Amino acid sequence: MTAAYYTLGCKLNFAETSSIGKQLEALGIEKETGGNADICIVNTCSVTDIADRKCRQAIRRIKSLNPRAMIVVTGCYAQLNPAAVGGIDGVDLVLGTGEKAKLAEYIADYMRSEKKTNLSGVKAGAAEDIVEFSPSCSRGNRTRYFLKVQDGCDYYCSYCAIPFARGKSRNGSIKDIVKMAESVAIEGGKEIVLTGINIGDFGKSTNEDFFQLIRALDKVDKVERFRISSIEPNLLTGEILEFIASSGKFAPHFHIPLQSGSDNVLKLMGRRYKKALFAEKVSHIRKLIPNAFIGVDVIAGSPGETNEFFKESLLFLKELPVAKLHVFTYSERKGTKALEINHRVSPEEKKDRSRQLIDLSSNKTLDFYRSQVGKQQQVIYEHSVKGGKMHGFTGNYLKIESNHDDSLVNQLVSVTLNVLSEQDLQFIV
Repeated sequence: MTAAYYTLGCKLNFAETSSIGKQLEALGIEKETGGNADICIVNTCSVTDIADRKCRQAIRRIKSLNPRAMIVVTGCYAQLNPAAVGGIDGVDLVLGTGEKAKLAEYIADYMRSEKKTNLSGVKAGAAEDIVEFSPSCSRGNRTRYFLKVQDGCDYYCSYCAIPFARGKSRNGSIKDIVKMAESVAIEGGKEIVLTGINIGDFGKSTNEDFFQLIRALDKVDKVERFRISSIEPNLLTGEILEFIASSGKFAPHFHIPLQSGSDNVLKLMGRRYKKALFAEKVSHIRKLIPNAFIGVDVIAGSPGETNEFFKESLLFLKELPVAKLHVFTYSERKGTKALEINHRVSPEEKKDRSRQLIDLSSNKTLDFYRSQVGKQQQVIYEHSVKGGKMHGFTGNYLKIESNHDDSLVNQLVSVTLNVLSEQDLQFIV
């Protein structure tokens, strides 16, 4: 038998899909690459209503491409709305977050049953009951590995449904995570991205902390680079920043959720900081690591974001020395406290605010690339080749294009950034 895997959403999902694949391999189920799989696993996302819609469309498309396959849907959308997923024609089994780690067992039970009763919608338990941490690591089609170090979130921000989809904050032990990183090194992996839902909160399950984790990982031999996927500003401590600045392995690349540059909106969101703290963190990074790439999450049009508050946020972001804004248009999520806020932003206004933020982001990213002209950086080239060219990223997340040289793939290579293609937003070396 063969299985095909489809992943939507975050890097954490990709790492978990890889672990699901290993579960099925243990049952003798091989990965299908040419179509017509016997089993299709769909790992879903539910961060916005657009994500929900994309999941539904993907499930229907996958079924049409694999009409005889067993369709198994898991992930955040399956956890939050199993009835809706189970109602999609062709779905055989819906498994929530708590069941994901034992997905192979559920599939085996389903296939052994004489009567293939549709089990969709009945295997997604309450997220608050999820207590186990399921380690996972994936390479995907690139040279980067995604290593899951933490799952769940205890923050319950007013706009976010992820705690209802992922459960409470939990993690693996430093010892076990280091072992997984060492296995990546044995496979020849050079770069590892640390993933999780709230990775700065690492350690609740094991009486450890994130600073201890990164210090331990820094000692792993033959892994050239670690990236931190995203970390809350209030958990990005000075000792973490100083360690990354002195480390030869942790990339000068930060992804920090801001969500709004208005203290009034931050309070409505239930965020655990004010904009002054965020500005201080960015300033500290710039002081310690001037060439660091800093990406910032921001939400446009959340409940309570008046025109005045949006203008305040936009001005704050214009003055903030960051390289990119990851812009999200606010989307209502069932069960969240944001639904209780009276002030609503119209769809037209949300769209306009998103456009302004995206335009600002484009300008900031181009300015950052321009600031790096003439500098020397180290790039790890990826396996993929397009038109005789290969691509890779520097530690501070600049895209590099070079003529293909197979001997340089998955190697740490020093390059001088002299030629910038502003149209493609990449350096040619």
